[in-house]
Amino acid sequence: MATKALFNTVVNWFIRQRIDQIQNFMDHPIETQKGILFSQLFHAEDTEYGRKYGFNSISSYQDFKNKVPVVTYEEMEPYIEKARQGQKDVSWPGYIKHFAKSSGTTNAKSKFIPISAESLEYCHMKAGKDMVSIYANNHPENQLFNYKNLRLGGSSELYADFNTKFGDLSAILIDNLPFWVEITTTPSKKVSLMGEWESKLRAITSEVKNEDVGSILGVPSWMMVLLQRVLKETDVKNISELWPNLEVFFHGGISFKPYREQYKQIIGKNINYYEIYNASEGFFGIQDRSNSDEMLLMLDYGIFYEFIPMDQFHFSNPKVVSLEDVEIGKNYAMVITTNGGLWRYLIGDTVVFTSTNPFRIKITGRTKHYINAFGEELMITNVESALTKACEETNASVSDFTGAPIFMKENEGGAHEWIFEFCEKPDNLERFIDVFDNHLKSINSDYEAKRYNNMTLKRPIVHIAKPNLFYGWLESKGKLGGQNKVPRLSNDREYIDPLLELNK
Repeated sequence: MATKALFNTVVNWFIRQRIDQIQNFMDHPIETQKGILFSQLFHAEDTEYGRKYGFNSISSYQDFKNKVPVVTYEEMEPYIEKARQGQKDVSWPGYIKHFAKSSGTTNAKSKFIPISAESLEYCHMKAGKDMVSIYANNHPENQLFNYKNLRLGGSSELYADFNTKFGDLSAILIDNLPFWVEITTTPSKKVSLMGEWESKLRAITSEVKNEDVGSILGVPSWMMVLLQRVLKETDVKNISELWPNLEVFFHGGISFKPYREQYKQIIGKNINYYEIYNASEGFFGIQDRSNSDEMLLMLDYGIFYEFIPMDQFHFSNPKVVSLEDVEIGKNYAMVITTNGGLWRYLIGDTVVFTSTNPFRIKITGRTKHYINAFGEELMITNVESALTKACEETNASVSDFTGAPIFMKENEGGAHEWIFEFCEKPDNLERFIDVFDNHLKSINSDYEAKRYNNMTLKRPIVHIAKPNLFYGWLESKGKLGGQNKVPRLSNDREYIDPLLELNK
């Protein structure tokens, strides 16, 4: 008891200190970001990248924009490969020992994102502590530190290559966690670092069903798979019977909207839900208020943020703005400069600002994952809103989905084609489609214009997926667990066509 009391005293002291620091960057966001930019430039001026782009001569943000190009992974890859092969001082000082392997999409070539000692400690690890600090500060009555935290990562085996290690980000984090985290977390490090998903899922279930879990952390789709497996192997009606002290789910990776009702049913009581915005490249946002759908942009993790308005994204020389010049309600592609050695890197995510005092955001999608085959500018946020409405009005729930265009032929209009995997099928599929379609019209004027009289876009075509269609396809690609997923939207048919073939 004395040990636990001491532990709680230390934790509460840390929480108070960190909340003060978070408040400081909320009060002084522009100064915080400028300090990070020039600190990064100073640290990296003697690297190969720093010498090439004259970091030591940059004295203003305008200099930085003029001298350092915005890059994609493909343009950054030659430098990353040098670092992977053990070269020193390539785009960040010293040696990079860890690389997070990330495909970005289910069938794309693997990316290797550098994880420096600084990004590991002052971004990813710091964010994990902040997630708990913010929650505990909002809920002083919390009992988080009296029960276990259930973490669910991806395929977490680490591999050696050259003089470095690579693997899923969750593997790198678990491999470097302090001992006290291991004491408060389930499943064990050994099980968490298992590679093969099905074996790992069995081992996790075996461990966690005997623990007293107070919080869970993971991607909603894969956590649902685990919770369903746990229910199947225990004699309980819902998760709260097994874990009566469960109070919060920290979730990220995909939108929670399609899963909210499913979690309410499987857990069997009201708990708190806190969204986080993390990726291999960095940890960017944490929901800082209860019952909110916004996240606070975390400004002191060694990441300098820039933004490209999406209405200019495909221009040859698009406008790029810093945090100082963003506008509420505008859709932006995010550009990051990190303490892992990524410089003006297009991460591929799009966000919208809901507030600039402090800076809060919502994720709106991916720069590549949208449908704009006919000028309809359909974004994932539109689809999720329409899907929620259609499910509510037809007593349905959806576990997974994807959509793509059917292109126009001669005098025939095009259409959007969808595959929905239902947990609960709609009581009337035709009504489901109509509500889905009409809500898209009501919230997206471009879509509405293209649907007018079926001239450009016909009524959506909807297929009901076989049970576990998406799971089986991901399994065939070796992409189970973690943040692996089928893109919800695609402007071509590379994902939907193989799924339709499997669904026959």
